Amino acid sequence: MAGPFRRISWNSIRFKLIVGLLAITLPTVAFLIYNNNYAIRVVHNQVAESNRNLITMYMAQIDSKLDDVDKYLTNLIVNDPDLQEMKYQASENARTLAKVRLDNRMKTDIASYQSVDSMFVYSFPNRDFMEEFQGSGSVQEREEVRGYIRGLIDNLQSGEISLNRKWYVEKIGSQYYLFRVLQTSDTYVGSWLNMERLSFPLSLLHLGKNGFSLFTTNEGEPMMYADEVQEQGVNLSRNMQDYYLSGNKNSYLVLGEQSTKGDFRLAALIPNKQILENLPYLRRIASMIPIGAIILVPACLLLLRKMVLRPLNRIMVAMKRIGEGNLNARIDPYPTSDEFRLVNETFNRMIQQVQELRINVYEEQLSKQKAELQHLQLQINPHFYMNALNIIYNLALVRNCELIQEMALNLVQYFRYMFQSNLTFVSLKDELRHVRNYIRIQELRFPDRLSFEMSAPDYLLDTRIPPLVIQTFVENSIKHSADANANIGITVRIDLEESESEPRLLISIRDTGTGFTEEVLSEIRAGNRIMDEQGEHIGIWNVKRRLGLLYPDNARLLVSNAVPSGALIEMLIPLQARS
Repeated sequence: MAGPFRRISWNSIRFKLIVGLLAITLPTVAFLIYNNNYAIRVVHNQVAESNRNLITMYMAQIDSKLDDVDKYLTNLIVNDPDLQEMKYQASENARTLAKVRLDNRMKTDIASYQSVDSMFVYSFPNRDFMEEFQGSGSVQEREEVRGYIRGLIDNLQSGEISLNRKWYVEKIGSQYYLFRVLQTSDTYVGSWLNMERLSFPLSLLHLGKNGFSLFTTNEGEPMMYADEVQEQGVNLSRNMQDYYLSGNKNSYLVLGEQSTKGDFRLAALIPNKQILENLPYLRRIASMIPIGAIILVPACLLLLRKMVLRPLNRIMVAMKRIGEGNLNARIDPYPTSDEFRLVNETFNRMIQQVQELRINVYEEQLSKQKAELQHLQLQINPHFYMNALNIIYNLALVRNCELIQEMALNLVQYFRYMFQSNLTFVSLKDELRHVRNYIRIQELRFPDRLSFEMSAPDYLLDTRIPPLVIQTFVENSIKHSADANANIGITVRIDLEESESEPRLLISIRDTGTGFTEEVLSEIRAGNRIMDEQGEHIGIWNVKRRLGLLYPDNARLLVSNAVPSGALIEMLIPLQARS
């Protein structure tokens, strides 16, 4: 969960109240929505079933008429003697008389088949083309269809295409036509009709004010009303075994019937809005209830939030601040119910008492921490003191008075700084001056073997830091890195670290010694004092303890080994010290 919901506990009153309200309202709303959808499906089924019966009946009539034409064409091509005589060409005169008789017979017979626009006979060897019409259609239309038939028969004769075994749809120009062609040897008989004229009786189907019916190809291409279908975004390519809803702007209930005689379908499109107008008013009211619930649930939640959740939240916020250590947090007075007002007053009075008690305990802890800090700062390494006296003694033996004077002055400055026990913080400038003074003492101890480099930006020199946090690690590097043969290199770098939420001082101390063993690193990271064959080493623990007292959970001390060798100490200290 994200946002404000991330802070809601599953066991909180807020969560339980919200879940309880939703557990009551959501099932009710879901049931009403289901009931409304069920009623809509029932109406859809009834409307679809009623109109499917009409479409099935009308398609059966069309198929029956096409079947009658099929039978007539089949009888003509099998049994008509004049067609046979034209086919076998007994003589020119006989063939001409046969053509006349056949033409007259077709002119009489076509009146019995009002569903077709034309019948034709085409004898390929002599290019004899006879056709009869019902009287509908323009001359241009007849010429276009006649040209298509001639091209079709030429392609059939050349074998480029095969004869279709049923009525098929062909688009010529902007019109769709239904064709049927039969063949015997080199003679072809057939019939055609304009699909738009075939659709005139479809107006008898009552599909509502904006509903309409139309013929489509098997692929779902509309043969009429193409612009309306495209504008409404209705998909006619789906299987019409069952009804479905389609459309972008207005939803239509689509159902249809496949012809058994040809590759076309009859489809009906009924506006869904018109269908749902037949629903009882009670169903309309039921459909409005979910909308009302959507408005009512947020209103109930807002009322619940104002009366219960917001007062609870104020108490939780105050308790959270107190848990974070802010004992000054209180619940401000505000208009609320008597129960919450009593809880708020009692809570504020109790926190006031706790705060007074904690102030006394806190002052006692401060005194104890101050004493501990002073004790830690006063810890002096006795080996350093003895080594310093030994250096003065050796210089006295060689009567080097200038170095003795310099050594004595450096020791005075060193011990003066060490004994500033009343100072919790010193400036970075004073700490670095003390480190240089300490390094000079060690240079007298290890002549020509100690190299030291230190860098710090000028704008950080007045930053306040705990005393001896740098000198302790420099002293530790010299103590554990010096031997009879090796040189010692120490680098101290000060910089500003701004990657965290607040800027902090980054102090880095690196030496060229042997570094830490894995056992020592483990002890340091665990916060333990280090014990080895040389005794107890309290320097690192001392600094870590003081940082913990001065910057609770806000300072970091990282101890590791440098590459390729040596020890690396990194400290991150807040720029503003906590008092």
